[in-house]
Amino acid sequence: MKNEELMRLLARRQKRNRKLLTAGRFLIGILFFAIWELCARFGIINDFIFSSPSRVIRTIQSFAANNTLWLHVSVTLKETALSFFMTMVISLFTALLFWRFRWIYKLFEPYLILLNSLPKSALAPLLIVWLGNKPRTIIVVAVSLAVFGAILTLYHAFESVDPEKIKLIQTLNGTKMHIVTKVLLPSTVLVFINNMKVNIGLCLVGVIIGEFLAARAGLGYLIIYGSQTFKMDYVVTSIVILCTAAIVLYALLTWAESAYNRYYLKNASAN
Repeated sequence: MKNEELMRLLARRQKRNRKLLTAGRFLIGILFFAIWELCARFGIINDFIFSSPSRVIRTIQSFAANNTLWLHVSVTLKETALSFFMTMVISLFTALLFWRFRWIYKLFEPYLILLNSLPKSALAPLLIVWLGNKPRTIIVVAVSLAVFGAILTLYHAFESVDPEKIKLIQTLNGTKMHIVTKVLLPSTVLVFINNMKVNIGLCLVGVIIGEFLAARAGLGYLIIYGSQTFKMDYVVTSIVILCTAAIVLYALLTWAESAYNRYYLKNASAN
């Protein structure tokens, strides 16, 4: 009985701490925007260069009035979603291939490390020349930014799986597919989700880099257009929207991680 009361007390304390943490995060954000607005209004900073929250809101309203806001946001989100999906699929199947045939990984390991450390912003102009000024080029740039690190992370996660579990499947005459579906993937779900949380940001960055060079729409295009025409409100507004999109996407993956943890704990307690 005492243990149950202790668990309930601990749960209430954790819930309270989460609420305080969330409130503190919102307070920091509100304080930042308030200081930014006050500095712009009192001339501490030049609001033409640094803009201000009120000018950002007016810019968003003007974009929404002429139906260009959703155009630019949807283009960037669509390219990010597609590049993210391709990154995760390619990295998962490549890591599984490397785990199944380790000699292939040993053969390509130095090239993977080289490609992962290569600055993709330097590679982007070459991709524009090779593939043309097309949306697919932006997706390729975004995928190239994230996929090599994702492959290395997933492969090492597969390698760190408890070998005793694999031996148990083998003693029960299990196939490689049984090992993958019953041991390998379930044991690395959290690593895969954490990898997704990293890659969603990298894909968003890669899309923006690609839109800087090869786009006629999108938030990256809007940033370049605003900087070239000295419409700094466009630039700052695009950055604010990008930050908001990144927070929302990260929050969705964090929710998926929490949902999996609840599902796992529920099944573990049932068994």
